[in-house]
Amino acid sequence: MPDCFTGGFVQTNGYLFQTPDGSWVAVDAPAGMAGYLAQRGIVPTALLLTHQHYDHVEDAAAVAAMGAKIHAWLPYSTGLTLEEMMRSYGMPVKVPPFAVDVLLEGRESLEIGGCTMGLAHVPGHAVDSVTFHLPESGELFSGDTLFADSIGRADLPGGDPELLIDGIRGKLLTLPESTVVFPGHGPATTIGAERAGNPYCGD
Repeated sequence: MPDCFTGGFVQTNGYLFQTPDGSWVAVDAPAGMAGYLAQRGIVPTALLLTHQHYDHVEDAAAVAAMGAKIHAWLPYSTGLTLEEMMRSYGMPVKVPPFAVDVLLEGRESLEIGGCTMGLAHVPGHAVDSVTFHLPESGELFSGDTLFADSIGRADLPGGDPELLIDGIRGKLLTLPESTVVFPGHGPATTIGAERAGNPYCGD
């Protein structure tokens, strides 16, 4: 079971788990994530980004400065972070620039510290949305694609509701029912629960 840190203006979840070789891996970096890691005395080997919307990457540069290699579907881009759009709405969003060390585009799996993860590109909320599935532990980091009884919003730049729902049905709800889903916002759920009761994409 990963540890969860929730931070930032829109209460974004960041996660932390340990690989078989003892390495620490962080998933997403909301505001305050670097301080949370420092307080615990943990230096992650890798930072996995489910997508680059500002609330998931506000502390990405700070976590990278600790020594973590950033993994993301696409290279860093202010177009992906949406910070310019948010500032136009009057929100004082400023994401420190960061470099993506490992590009995941086109890949279906990733191995870190003896942990093999399945990757699924599920656009529709963001063009670079990718989920991380840990089959051995039965866990899925879904970012802002799939939530408990809901799905990610598809009205932001690059959004597409049909693409999002098709991706969830074809790539996520096909996982074992016992798979625990750790989303970018809100509580954890399971694939079985979402398959049975999600009003947007369930059976």
